[in-house]
Amino acid sequence: MLHAPRFTGHISLGIILIETFYIRCKIENVIDRSKSVVIPQLLVDTGSEYTRVAATTLEKLGIKREKKDLAFMMANGQLVTRSVGFAIIRVDKFFTVDEVVFAEKGDLLLLGARTLEGLNLVVDARRKKLVAAGPLPAAASRSFRTPQLERRSLTSAFQTARRSGPSRHGV
Repeated sequence: MLHAPRFTGHISLGIILIETFYIRCKIENVIDRSKSVVIPQLLVDTGSEYTRVAATTLEKLGIKREKKDLAFMMANGQLVTRSVGFAIIRVDKFFTVDEVVFAEKGDLLLLGARTLEGLNLVVDARRKKLVAAGPLPAAASRSFRTPQLERRSLTSAFQTARRSGPSRHGV
């Protein structure tokens, strides 16, 4: 179970109400993990792709600006440019490496959708908390195909060959 998030209210977008909550997380330097800081309140925002952390915090951790002057559209429609670096983000026992935006004064500090996906967490809106998303999807290799699937594939290939007529080899 994750730390109990603090509910702070709701955001009204027309007739849709979106409840918001914060989580506690830890940000680490990917090269020197001894350089880390706990952020007590980070807004969970699935509408934002990137996680945003105060530039001063990231600089203090020695996180470098790897991508500079990327354009971002803020929630209010304003176009801004920010730098992006790489960090380890931990929420309880879950962690991921992700790109983080160097947030400037006045920017909301938030945990974005890409980080949530990397953490393999989803929002439980009813309980206002993050929960494990479950097993990660993966494609099965050919060696793990069931006999039923194998027969279906061979039958399908045979029917396709029959419809297309004889091959140039007379088969």
